[in-house]
Amino acid sequence: MARRKVGGTPVELTELGFGASTIGNLYRVTPAADAAAAVDQAWEAGLRYFDTAPHYGLGLSERRLGAALRGRPRDEYVVSSKVGRLLVPNEEPRGVDGEGFVVRDDLRRQWDFSRDGVLRSIEDTLQRTGLDRLDVVYLHDPDEHWRQAADEAMPALAELRDQGVIGAIGAGMNQSAMLARFLRETAADVVMLAGRYTLLDQSALDDVLPAAAELGKSVVAVGVFNSGLLSLDQPTAGMMYDYREAPPALVTRALAVAEVCAAHGTTLPTAAVAFPYSHPTIINVTLGMRTAEEVRRNVELHHQHIPEGLWDDLRARGLIRSDVPAANGPGRSARCL
Repeated sequence: MARRKVGGTPVELTELGFGASTIGNLYRVTPAADAAAAVDQAWEAGLRYFDTAPHYGLGLSERRLGAALRGRPRDEYVVSSKVGRLLVPNEEPRGVDGEGFVVRDDLRRQWDFSRDGVLRSIEDTLQRTGLDRLDVVYLHDPDEHWRQAADEAMPALAELRDQGVIGAIGAGMNQSAMLARFLRETAADVVMLAGRYTLLDQSALDDVLPAAAELGKSVVAVGVFNSGLLSLDQPTAGMMYDYREAPPALVTRALAVAEVCAAHGTTLPTAAVAFPYSHPTIINVTLGMRTAEEVRRNVELHHQHIPEGLWDDLRARGLIRSDVPAANGPGRSARCL
């Protein structure tokens, strides 16, 4: 699988990445054997970029990912994790985590973007994963913590990067405007953009994508199915969009996009995975993968040919913005124009 370099750093990501939130029991239990099999299948398929975070299952995702990668050549793969949420003892457990993960709540999350918090979080992640280093570290959802994240957390990460302890640094969020600020105003090399450059939402064209292009920095796209609405050939009422039930108007629009995809001989999910590469700053799409079967499906979607003219047709019909770039980034143009 092709790799692309992160900004001006030595880190290279495979074009498709393994999102490990689901193996942290996101929304439902994932058996340990299924989680291990998913990582094994991803490795067999050539994926070498794996993303996790302390937030995912109160550390379960990090532990499972580390165990599944143990014994594999360390220089062959890239792991990213995140800082900003320390895991601390929960003095008032209720039995199950209340933030979307089906795990015991013996621990709780504590926001902390201080220098000490960053260092402690990285050390805790290394202990949970059993890894000797992290290749990429993102600030995780610093929406309400800009000042501390920009003034304390990012300089701490930059110092570790400059010392060679971390390969690349950045921030990951569900909004694009603040990510643009991180690229323009801090030492960030890369941002993880969730759901803001998809077939249904191209708002990142207004801020973070131009910033990345201007500064020679990189973007990793996640949430490309917008929580599910773009994941099936034929969207239906009741599907999720950005973590809640999709409004009828968006379901109608997704159906219209699906019809255009079908007319071009492809499917909505295939187009959803390929679309982010329409912008040259997006070097990777990372998808959540819970089982070996999900890995196989996602890899197949990634390798599918996108018919010539699809994006042009969607633009002409007003289903994607007119300023979506006409050609895909390096390494993808041959099959995704």
